Amino acid sequence: MITATDLTKTYGETTALAAVSVAWDEGLHCLAGPNGSGKTTLLRVLAGLTRHDSGSVTVPESLGVAFQTPNVYADLTVAENLDVFGALAGATDEWRASLVDQLRLDPVAGRTAGALSGGFQKKLDLALALLKRPDALLLDEPLADLDPATRRRLVDTVTRYSAEHTVVASTHHLDAFADDYATLTVVRDGRLLDSWDRPAAPNDPGSVYDRLLDRENGF
Repeated sequence: MITATDLTKTYGETTALAAVSVAWDEGLHCLAGPNGSGKTTLLRVLAGLTRHDSGSVTVPESLGVAFQTPNVYADLTVAENLDVFGALAGATDEWRASLVDQLRLDPVAGRTAGALSGGFQKKLDLALALLKRPDALLLDEPLADLDPATRRRLVDTVTRYSAEHTVVASTHHLDAFADDYATLTVVRDGRLLDSWDRPAAPNDPGSVYDRLLDRENGF
């Protein structure tokens, strides 16, 4: 389980997180909110990449992370990236091959990562984050700037993995996860506005912003 209790983070006079509390267990959990709402800061604190000012965080020992800008070795080929990260993660050949197949990376295995399209870079980044079979996976805007086919491929891989693991994805593409998420949490200005379990969530996740716009007088 991933939990945060009364999490606070400020940058000078700007409050990025204001006493945010969340609890996510097995399944896919969507984190929504406008740009600058605190989504990335929350994920970075959970990942241990940003120090919080107060509050507490509990995450599994094995954690995979993929942020909006892919973290790959640009001068290495796709296959070499998988070799290097796979060795560090202790990934089996079978699991590595499964990820390559799920994300359709075979056609670009010999190309350098820096020469890949944004979509292929994101698929490679996700594969690298999954190599160690982490107990939990944090994803920051995994579907941004992707074509529909690539988006569907990433959604399929992520939702399949969330069946037995905890996955948290910040996203503006709620509709892509509409049939798959377990909870939907919305933040704005560093504070938690609302959270729904799947049965109680809006039937059309894309209408979430409109509903909160009416209630909160706009983002």
